[in-house]
Amino acid sequence: MINFDIDFYRGKRVFVTGHTGFKGAWLCRILALAGAEVTGYSLEPPTKPSAFEIMQTETYVNSVIGDIRDYIGLKKAFDTAGPEIVLHLAAQPIVRDSYKNPAYTYETNVMGTVNILECVRNSDCVRSFLNVTTDKVYLNREWEWGYRENDELDGYDPYSNSKSCSELVTHSYKNSFFAGTDTAISTARAGNVIGGGDFANDRIVPDCVRAAMKNEDITVRNPYSTRPYQHVLEPLFAYLMIAAKQYEDRTYSGWYNVGPDDCDCFQTGELAGLFVKHWGGGLKWVNKYDGGPHEANFLKLDCSKIKNTFGWRPTWTLDTAIEKTVEWTKCFINGEDILACTDRQIREFTGGRENG
Repeated sequence: MINFDIDFYRGKRVFVTGHTGFKGAWLCRILALAGAEVTGYSLEPPTKPSAFEIMQTETYVNSVIGDIRDYIGLKKAFDTAGPEIVLHLAAQPIVRDSYKNPAYTYETNVMGTVNILECVRNSDCVRSFLNVTTDKVYLNREWEWGYRENDELDGYDPYSNSKSCSELVTHSYKNSFFAGTDTAISTARAGNVIGGGDFANDRIVPDCVRAAMKNEDITVRNPYSTRPYQHVLEPLFAYLMIAAKQYEDRTYSGWYNVGPDDCDCFQTGELAGLFVKHWGGGLKWVNKYDGGPHEANFLKLDCSKIKNTFGWRPTWTLDTAIEKTVEWTKCFINGEDILACTDRQIREFTGGRENG
């Protein structure tokens, strides 16, 4: 449910870290359609192909290629942009990659957060800062109810734990440097996102897309894990809502879960089944559990806070989210106008409104 006016962003100076990633590219497109002045700071796109390149993001944002660990380079881009709103998405986001390179994961996810908060602290232009983390920040007790914002933070693997640390860094900066100021500070903890243009490794929907493009069976390595899946537009519009609301009233600063309703917390195998249904053509998935490194088996969020605070509700069911992902992917494969497809999906998500 889009219950805020996206036209708020018209003419606003917005700084997005991680703009070359899957979520970052979609976020930049939404902001561009809303008329924001966007500067992005990130490494080169993490995949080939990438949503950033397919959606021609460089043509409508000021794109700065740089490492979030490089404070000097980051601050130069930040000071040039002079942002009013900062959306921090830059991260090493893959659980299995965090086992392979934990030091890089912590450097990026923890010190990257420190660096962007230092930029905000040493500026006088930022009114609203949002750090995007993950549902995996919580100490996972494998229980059947959703985690709330006041539950203990203690992610298990290096990725999840580094994001827990990023949360704690943000809390400390909020209390130490921004109390009593005009700068509002929040974090948003989203579940697993899906959508057109995600080509990352070790993610179920990109794995489905790659298998479908090769006309191969989909390999599902952990079919019984339960995750809160949602279309990428769900958390992105929630992030924009939080950033806008706290810009206007800093008492909205805080920590927010952003996830689907319980009916859309699916097992991975069930999600693969939905993909098969919408793709068609005889595609099927097979169970190939590989005994890989530890990942949570059961994880979902309690989103009562964001619902009660802002009247927010999920817009698309998981079935619709998979349908839109398949639609976007087939548009790309067939060489159709991908920006037209992207913009159409954004309009459909917002109920036909481009500007609120």
